[in-house]
Amino acid sequence: MAATILILYVSKLNNIVHFPDFDKSIPVKLFPLPLIYVGNHISGLSSTSKLSLPMFAVLRKFTIPLTLLLEIIILGKWYPLSIIVSVFAIILGAFIAAGSDLSFNLEGYIFVLLNDIFTAANGVYTKQKIDPKELGKYGVLFYNACFMVVPTVIISFSTGDFQQAIHFQHWTNFLFLFQFALSCLLGFLLMYSTVLCSHYNSALTTTVVGAIKNISIAYIGMLIGGDYIFSVLNFIGLNICMAGGLRYSFLTLRGSSQPARPEDEENALPASKS
Repeated sequence: MAATILILYVSKLNNIVHFPDFDKSIPVKLFPLPLIYVGNHISGLSSTSKLSLPMFAVLRKFTIPLTLLLEIIILGKWYPLSIIVSVFAIILGAFIAAGSDLSFNLEGYIFVLLNDIFTAANGVYTKQKIDPKELGKYGVLFYNACFMVVPTVIISFSTGDFQQAIHFQHWTNFLFLFQFALSCLLGFLLMYSTVLCSHYNSALTTTVVGAIKNISIAYIGMLIGGDYIFSVLNFIGLNICMAGGLRYSFLTLRGSSQPARPEDEENALPASKS
C-alpha cells in the first residue's frame, strides 16, 4: 500500500498520471471498495494457511459465478449462453474436485468461500469505480491504499504481526531489502495490471484469467509441496476446470464475450429488420 501511494503520488506531481484531488466526495465515491479490499486479503491469507494449495486453487473457482452474478446485478451486463456454459463447466469441475477432497477442513472452506465473495465484489466494484467520470483507475488504486493503510497497520499491530516484522533479523541484509522493495513494486504492478485488465475487458474476464493461473498452480502443487492427496475424481475435476477456462479464453479471443446490454439488443432489432 505504501509503495502504491508513493509511486502514484510522485507520478501525479510529475504529471505522468492524473486522478482527482482529495475532497469530501472521494470516500463516498470509493465506498465500499476499501473494506472489500482488506476483507479479500485477510480471508485469502487465512484460507491459504488452512488448505492444501491444490484445494485452495479449486475452491477459488467459485469466484467466477459470483462475479458473473454481481455483474448482472450491479453493472447490468449480460453474457451469451456460450460464456455461461464455459463458466459452469469450471464450477462443475470444482464441485467434482472438492467432493473428493480427503483433507476436509471446514474452517478453511468457510474462509475460502468468504474470499470468493470478497474477490468477486472487489472485481465488480473496481470495474464500476474506474469509470473516468468517477475516480479513474489511478484514483481507485491511490485512494484505496490511502484509506486502508492505517487500519491495516492497526490490525497487524493488534495481531502481533507488526511486532514480529519489526524484530525480523534480516532488515540489515542488503539482499533481503532489495528483494523486499522489489516485491512491493511487483505488488503495485500486479494490482495495476488487474485494474487495467478489468478496465479494457470485464471483471469476469479478469477473474477467469486468474482462475486459469490458479489451475496451473494446482497442477504444480501435485508435484511440489507434498500436501496433495491424489484421487481420480479430484484429477478429473481439475481437468474439467481447465477445459472450461480454456473454452472461455477461446470465446473471449474470438470476440464473443463482449457483454450485451438488453437495450443494445432492442436497438439492433429495428436495424436488422430494415
